[in-house]
Formats: sequence, structure tokens, C-alpha cells
Amino acid sequence: MVGDLVSDHTVLLPEVERAFVSLPDRYLGAGPGFEATYHIRLGDVGHVWEVTATAHCARVRKGISRRDPDVVIGTDARTWLRMREGRLSGIEAFSQRLLYARGDLDLAVGFEGLFHRPDGRPPLLRVHDVKFSGGQISTLTMGSGPDVLLLHGLGSTKASFFDTAAYLSRSYRVHAVDLPGFGSSSKPPLAPYSPRYFAESAVGVLDALDIDRAHVVGNSMGGRVALEVGLRFPERVGGLALLCPAVAFIKRNLHPVVRLLRPELGLLPHRFRRATVAAQFWSLFADRDLVDPSMADIAVDEFQRIYMSAGARFAFLTAARNLYLEPPFGRRGFYPRLAELDVPSLFVWGSHDRLIPTGFKRHVAQWLPSAEHIVLHDCGHAPQVERPEQTNGVLGRFFARADALRRVAPPVAPAKRAA
Repeated sequence: MVGDLVSDHTVLLPEVERAFVSLPDRYLGAGPGFEATYHIRLGDVGHVWEVTATAHCARVRKGISRRDPDVVIGTDARTWLRMREGRLSGIEAFSQRLLYARGDLDLAVGFEGLFHRPDGRPPLLRVHDVKFSGGQISTLTMGSGPDVLLLHGLGSTKASFFDTAAYLSRSYRVHAVDLPGFGSSSKPPLAPYSPRYFAESAVGVLDALDIDRAHVVGNSMGGRVALEVGLRFPERVGGLALLCPAVAFIKRNLHPVVRLLRPELGLLPHRFRRATVAAQFWSLFADRDLVDPSMADIAVDEFQRIYMSAGARFAFLTAARNLYLEPPFGRRGFYPRLAELDVPSLFVWGSHDRLIPTGFKRHVAQWLPSAEHIVLHDCGHAPQVERPEQTNGVLGRFFARADALRRVAPPVAPAKRAA
């Protein structure tokens, strides 16, 4: 047995070394001022490689220098070779738990997109900045086919949709974004961080990528943003999939207190203890045994790293306040506006969601009877993380139906302009 392993490693190691040596020639370059150091650990062959990438070149060395890495990526030799050959994307490897990463997650995911494949074809995915009026939106794009836009929840990033992106990219071109104020996107100091603002930013991504229409998936706050996209820009949406969306609260016992808590307090330096952030992460799920513990480490690391920024703290607190204080009823209340939605919509609820309980399903159904509803049993607030297979299957079937309905629907005559 040991002899077989030694023999296997003896065969693999030269291939791995050739793959690393080829990286500088395959480097696609990066933006001005870019510089990042990666440590690639291949545990089964017992070696570490250091890759330093700048705006114009990439350098590779076997072993590590004294330079502190921005990212540590760990996997095995066969998985690494499949990735370098372009037969497996890093997101797919991560989804299959064949790869782990520590450090700046965007840099880790974006590593693959810095190099073309051995035959000259473009990489399977890329992390790129899409410009909008307030700065740049960090976007992961992968796959081919009809377009799908993925919108994360409050305090999260596009990383919460990695499993979904890997699955949907088999049939769709997927764009997972960090909303403004979150993740690696710009954090404009005077932005309102309201559903309307986020919706306009999301449509700005579609405009920048020359996408006329896309399916939109949103979780929690991202679900509220997706609804706003459907309400304000229905012609840009194929179908809306809302995963435990942050709909307007009916009872708001803390309403006066929240009004007094000004988001400007976020500009003052502070941080949450790691144990506090971890506890909040685990509270999102009904059955923590279904969630890979490494996901908790990644989520907590990312939150703490990003929350060190005053802009991120301000965005987080402003967005939270806006969601909580949104009026449910009245002339421009959430639910009367929801009744105006004219886009195929699927609401996915978690039976054990403590943030947005399934009781909200009744209110949504009352105001939007055309919507489809699915309740995932023994599921909390992030079904794409806790129940990825079920959630991905539901999304795939819903988008297939929406695409089919659009193909058979009679063309709509353009509206006549007033003279």
C-alpha cells in the first residue's frame, strides 16, 4: 500500500512541477498595482509552491520565501492538475470539498482566472471588477448559456453562493457579485444602501456586461434586492428566485430603538469577537451537521477581515436599518408594491428559519398569489448553504420552466409613445 502511494507520487510530481513551471507563460496579467502572493500546498506529494503575481508577470518557486502569503490554497496533486488542465474549476473543486483556501477569498478564487488554459483557451472562471457609478462591483463569472445573477445576504459575500454557482454554471453563465459596501466591492461613504440603490447597482452590472435579461437569485437581503430589481426593471428579469428573502416585518417591536441607532456609529473603530461572529453564523442553520465546518472558518474570517473597514461597517449598519424600518403597508409599503410584481417568482422558505419565519409566506401569498412557494423542511436561513442539492435542483427546474414559458409566450407589441 505504501509502495503504491510512493509510486503514484513519483509519477505525479514531475507533472505537477511542469504545470507550475508553465504558469508564467500562461499569465494573463492583472490591473495596475496588483500584487499577491499565493502558497499552494499539495499535501499528498508533500510540497508547497509560492506564486507571486503582479500587474505584468507571475513568478513561481518551489518552497516558500519569507514573504507572508495573501492566500493559502490546499488541495491534492490530481485535483490541481485537473484545474490547471481546465477540466475542473476552482469553484467546482471547492464545492466538492477537494480544495480549501485561507486568506483573501477573492484572491484565492481569482487565482484561476489569472492564467489561460494550456491550449490557449480562457480560464473557466474569472473574478473581475465591474464599474458602476459609485465605484466597482467585484463579480465572479463562470459557465456559459443564459445569464443568472446571484445576490448575497446581509453581512455576507458572493462566497455564500459558490455551491450554487458551480451547479448552475453547467447550464448557465453565472455572475455572483459582492453588492456595494460588501466583500471586495467599493464602499461609497455617502451611499444610501437601500433596496433601490442595490437594485440599480445590480442592473448596472447587467448593463456593463451587455446582458439584456437574466434570472436573478437572492438570499435574505439579496432576496429583497432581487424583488426590487423585478419591481423596477421587470424587462431585465427572466425569473426571480427568492431564498428566505428579507420581506418587510409586520411587527417591529424594536422600531424606535433602531431609529435611534445611527449607522454613522459604524465609522468608529470596533469589531466583533470571533466567537460572536461564529455563533451568529451557526444560528443561520437548522442542522449544523449538514454544514461543512470549514465554511464557518471561511465565513468568519471573511466577515472579520472586511468589517475592519469603516466603509463596510457603515454599509452593514445602514443596510440592516433600512431593511428593518421598511414600512409593510401604506401607499408605498412593501406588500402593496409586491402586488405589482409581474415576473415569474419562486419563494423558497426554510421551515426552521429564525430570521424570516415561514409565517411570512402567508403575507406574500396574499399579496402575490401568482408566486410559487416551496418550504424546505429542517432548513434555516441560508438554504443554498445548508441544503445545496435540494436548493440547486429547485432553482434548475424553476429556471427551465421560466425559459420554456418565455419561448412559447406570444410577442408583446411595443408600447406606443404619446404624441
